Amino acid sequence: MLGDKRGKKRNQYTADYVVFDLETTGTSAVNDAVIEISAILVQNGRTTDEFSTLVNPERPIPYHASKVNHIYDDMVAQAPLFEQALADFDAFIGDRILVGHNIHTFDMRFLWRDAEKYWGKTIANDYIDTLPLARQCLPQLSNYKLTDLASYYRISTDGAHRALADCSMNQKIFEKLGEELSSPKAAQNLKTCPRCGQLLKKRSGKFGDFWGCSGYPNCRYTENI
Repeated sequence: MLGDKRGKKRNQYTADYVVFDLETTGTSAVNDAVIEISAILVQNGRTTDEFSTLVNPERPIPYHASKVNHIYDDMVAQAPLFEQALADFDAFIGDRILVGHNIHTFDMRFLWRDAEKYWGKTIANDYIDTLPLARQCLPQLSNYKLTDLASYYRISTDGAHRALADCSMNQKIFEKLGEELSSPKAAQNLKTCPRCGQLLKKRSGKFGDFWGCSGYPNCRYTENI
């Protein structure tokens, strides 16, 4: 939903959400453009609807991007511009919580940037990034790419790097992470900040180890271990 303030990052499982993914011309949320946006609506942990569209970026798609996502100029030539695609996406998500992988530092920045450019508003939905959740729940892993997590949970990676396929993969991973978060082990090792709801991390300071909010410096909550 559009609003005046960006949504907050959450760090817990929810059974009702929209998982989404973008494919872009590159990795810069300043200079690059969206070429595909997809989303899956989940209610009570079950997929109930989906949204997906290619996007005309009004520029050539670089070879290195096409090599990864297999989206080419001829495929997007008749696709809607992102202003229309983002409006349709906003209608699809409503005020629901958004879920995605690495969206805090990547996907959300594209949404915020372009909503502000088109309408002078921002995407106000709260969101959950499965990347830091996976790092907290599965500290034994060495890699946390979406395909790595899918392989760990024995989830199919067919169609990886196309937006809708990545949404489907991520939805299954998020449900698995929800199970991890509800386990007694997680209750011992995962702590959330009572001020902002983000995860607490073990940190070292002048007087020893302590719990510090992962939202630092915006949140400076600390707690003794």
